[in-house]
Amino acid sequence: MAGILFLCATPIGNLEDITMRVLRTLREVDVIAAEDTRQTVKLLNHYEIRTPLVSYHEHNKREKTGILIKRLLGGENIALVTDAGTPAISDPGEDLVRACYDAGIEVTSLPGASAVITALALSGMSARRFTFEGFLPADKKERASVLERFAGSTCTTIFYEAPHRLVQTLRILAGAAGSDRPAAICRELTKRHEESVHYTLGEAAAYYEEHQPKGEFVLVVGGADPERQRQERQQAWREMSLEQHMQLYLSEGMDRKSAMKAVAKDRGVPKREIYAALLPE
Repeated sequence: MAGILFLCATPIGNLEDITMRVLRTLREVDVIAAEDTRQTVKLLNHYEIRTPLVSYHEHNKREKTGILIKRLLGGENIALVTDAGTPAISDPGEDLVRACYDAGIEVTSLPGASAVITALALSGMSARRFTFEGFLPADKKERASVLERFAGSTCTTIFYEAPHRLVQTLRILAGAAGSDRPAAICRELTKRHEESVHYTLGEAAAYYEEHQPKGEFVLVVGGADPERQRQERQQAWREMSLEQHMQLYLSEGMDRKSAMKAVAKDRGVPKREIYAALLPE
């Protein structure tokens, strides 16, 4: 029988933030695949766990995925851990998980610490709907797509960022969504110097230009104001033709009938006038 891949959540700072189930699993599996063995060995030494370690990270995943799949098919149980937090979230673990499903190997997730959820809860921002974007993509086209989506989103958006890129990222986000967009800047989560401070994106960029950023950051950014978006849309359509106005709503995913109703409401005219102007005779 094939073995099982265990996705084991590990602490994001405080070593006490680990479950008894994860500790037991790390002791019982045949091998632990770690994103950074240097970091993981500190955790294992703290809890006196002697399970063998192998590396599995972005730069060796192509080679190591096949090796780990072969070991799992041979009956070994493997625990996957990331540097900190939950595996397969903004790390190469997702590739190994997909490969396991393709090979018919059982995968199970052992929940625990997650910087995304920790920061969201700490931020005080709306958590009813949120988007996690991780680190901004390096590719310009992909990054532009993320920023366009972020600028128009009315839900909370969460980003990761390293200290040396923090100011640049804050400036980019402010440029995309407006410098007055509210944000919680969460730093060193669960560690001794943990903090969550609230600024606008513009204020945060200005502050960290004067105060050198230290530690790992999670940015929790509030969504766009729907009423403000509505007012901006109303202002914009005044310079549009009827067809352009329709296209504005169609591009947002509305069907043609709903878009016509929205256009009529914007323009303050009966729906039949829009239907008559746009529907073919």
